[in-house]
Amino acid sequence: MEGEANGTLHPSCGASEPPYSQELLQSLDLPGRFLFAILTLMTLIANLVFVEEAVYIYRKIPSSKRLIIIWINATAPVIATTSCIGMWIPRSTMFTDFTAAVFFAIVIHKFLLMMIKECGGQKLLLRRFENGRFKISTGPCCCCCLCLPRVRITRRTLFWLKLGTFQFAFLRPVLMFLSIVLWTNGNYTFYNLSPKGAALWISCFVGVLTIIALWPVAIMFQQVRTLLVCKKIIPKFALYQFILILNHLQAAIINILAMQRIIRCVPPLSSSARGAYMTQQLLIMEMFLITLISRVVYRRRYDDLEPPECTSEEAGDNKEAPKFILNGAVSEDGLPRV
Repeated sequence: MEGEANGTLHPSCGASEPPYSQELLQSLDLPGRFLFAILTLMTLIANLVFVEEAVYIYRKIPSSKRLIIIWINATAPVIATTSCIGMWIPRSTMFTDFTAAVFFAIVIHKFLLMMIKECGGQKLLLRRFENGRFKISTGPCCCCCLCLPRVRITRRTLFWLKLGTFQFAFLRPVLMFLSIVLWTNGNYTFYNLSPKGAALWISCFVGVLTIIALWPVAIMFQQVRTLLVCKKIIPKFALYQFILILNHLQAAIINILAMQRIIRCVPPLSSSARGAYMTQQLLIMEMFLITLISRVVYRRRYDDLEPPECTSEEAGDNKEAPKFILNGAVSEDGLPRV
């Protein structure tokens, strides 16, 4: 800070790589060490809460929904854990961020499947909404395109919705692998978003894939939120949205501020490294709170929805004839059995 005021720049401020963990730990004062201890403890508690919740879900929730709900509940503890590792070992930030991003990409697909499962599965969903239509003029793609027609709910449309989220769960790990390969060759730098670098173009492509993946989830939520209000789908969707905003939008804003050097360099952390450092600390606290709230929302056992009503023809075919009891013998249509 003083060096910047005097016109000299500390060597760490111009460094392209974050410091080693021992350099960071040696530079911490007493409040900094206390903060490290508190954030590490919060991460540990979040993981213990998740393990307890996973045991409860495994014992109480039907097997058809069990794995999906455990995956969704693991989102906040996984992000808190990767952020804690990145906080202790600053040079691992690229890998911890990639791990959290890949896990959340899978969770987006799992959340869509959970909404379908909560409706009783694909077959019952189609029966409940056999005459219904999806409203596709919703965010994040087409929230302003109110003139778009509604789409009939069929097996084909459900397939396209699931494909929209699955492509992100599949391509995000592929792009992560490509980024690591380019990083080993010196063509990918996590903090370098210049047009000549690969990081900018990969980030833009990931942004497009993310928007495409979020759209089917929003379409399905708009369709089933009234039906699944008894299963607290609105709080569950809100938690999912909070994780999305905090893990992506908040991190992107802080990274932009760091690259513009609005977040100043504090040796041994450069501006970019300090921005990532602040993001990790914020995410640990935020994911800790979301883990506790998720335990309250997902721990309750909800009754299954009533099966969809039969059509009039099915009801007429399956309708039983009235029965009467005459002298201890059961007869139908009021006529004694011979």
